[in-house]
Amino acid sequence: MRIALHTMVRADRSDEYQGARQEVPEELIAAIRTAGVSEWTIWRSGTDLFHLLEVEDYPAMIAAWENLPANIAWRAPMAELLEVVHGYSAQGATASSLPVVWQL
Repeated sequence: MRIALHTMVRADRSDEYQGARQEVPEELIAAIRTAGVSEWTIWRSGTDLFHLLEVEDYPAMIAAWENLPANIAWRAPMAELLEVVHGYSAQGATASSLPVVWQL
């Protein structure tokens, strides 16, 4: 599955966000891969963050992450840095992702 998401960093916290993304814990990276994610890219334009994930099964990934200590530890500081925090719901493949409007 290819999932596109949109979040927004707080304007006054963008430098902190950039720094935090340079230090993603290895335990979290391993959990991301174990949950079936083969690629996750985030682009930033001002305060807008655009995510593109290649994942085997997005709802299964969310379920696997729900109570994962590494993910819980990561979400707390991220929530302070983000203006718009994606809920990463299990319905994300339909309800929370950006819809495709055109593809070549």
